[in-house]
Amino acid sequence: MAAELDGPRLAPRSGRARRLVVILHGYGADGNDLIEIGKVWQTLLPDAAFVAPHAPEPCEQAPTMRQWFSLSSRAADSPERWIGVNKARPVLERFLDAELARLGLPASALALVGFSQGTMMALHVGLRRTVTPAAIVGYSGLLVLPPDGELDAFAGEINARPPVLLVHGEEDSVIPAQALFQATDVLPALGIPVQWHMSAGVGHSIDPEGLRHGGAFLASNFAPS
Repeated sequence: MAAELDGPRLAPRSGRARRLVVILHGYGADGNDLIEIGKVWQTLLPDAAFVAPHAPEPCEQAPTMRQWFSLSSRAADSPERWIGVNKARPVLERFLDAELARLGLPASALALVGFSQGTMMALHVGLRRTVTPAAIVGYSGLLVLPPDGELDAFAGEINARPPVLLVHGEEDSVIPAQALFQATDVLPALGIPVQWHMSAGVGHSIDPEGLRHGGAFLASNFAPS
């Protein structure tokens, strides 16, 4: 069984949690890498609790850090990402359910935010939740598709159609910006509303403008208290 998850948390600024934002880090990092995003967004989302869980596996290339799944191959036709997101899904699902229960929140009060490999997980898990999340924000990532290209079978797995915002750096050399446009082609065809922002001159990172877009998107898609 995969290790159960934990990571840094931020309590809601208002003192009472009405929403939960789960931030999923990238390959070779951990939850501490992204929890600061919550501090940036607390003014916009004063009723939100934030948590950034550490991924379940030690990173192969940086053993003191974490990975959601192995990335030994970056080939576009490698089945590794598809195998990886499916393997990591159950442990993340359990964590999301446990955090919602801990805060006494309904499943609809959840938003997922990811960076790079964390975006792969946010999209894979978020679109398969039994109850539709309030929103998904993905930075510098991609939508993982089955390597056999069976999009009909892929579509049959989709349970939830939350609003999605994808943000990518124009100069990203790790996951090229074309990944954003692949996702914005596929997701609307599945009935999933998508917005996107391309950060000019930005590499594999999150710039202030991208953060601003993400926070505003979450604030606009959380249901009123």
